[in-house]
Amino acid sequence: MTLVVGLTGSIATGKSTISAMFKEWGFPVVDADLIAREVVKPGEKAYRAIVDHFGEEVLEADLTINRKALGKKVFENEEERKALNEIIHPEIRRKMLTERDQYKKQNEALVVMDIPLLFESELFDYVDRVLVVYISPELQKQRLIARDESTEAEALERINAQIPVTEKRDRADAIIDNGGTVEDSKQQLKQLLSEWNIYVT
Repeated sequence: MTLVVGLTGSIATGKSTISAMFKEWGFPVVDADLIAREVVKPGEKAYRAIVDHFGEEVLEADLTINRKALGKKVFENEEERKALNEIIHPEIRRKMLTERDQYKKQNEALVVMDIPLLFESELFDYVDRVLVVYISPELQKQRLIARDESTEAEALERINAQIPVTEKRDRADAIIDNGGTVEDSKQQLKQLLSEWNIYVT
């Protein structure tokens, strides 16, 4: 039996650090962000739909999608953003489930689905357990300001665009408190996996 864990967090909580630990230990990770980039490559179904809808001005000279130009078109236009989501989300989800099911067929003990917006998109039925990478809201704000060199107002706007990390913590099956050192987090993750009868070699 394969255990499917949905790994998520909020902006600047350090989810990619925990995702890297799973990879380092050899566990397969289905990465939603990576898939989101793959489905808009030339030749993909979503790529054609984006060009049909938004026009060729969203393309680079080499015909790949110009993410900045596309972002500009959807950023201030709710209708266009919805149109883009309706093009790419089904493709991302289809690919995520295909990858997950391939790993299950290979009888992997654990498959990690790294889904930044797992709560926001309500993808709970994709996974058996939800693991949230948590830090306090104050530390989250500090880390985001430091990482992006943003103002406090900009940082708060981005944080508030997501479900609060405290709510995710309260609704998770398990959490990693990522407020300390990387080694602290690694020990917590090892301990948690052993409780789930998954052993790190």
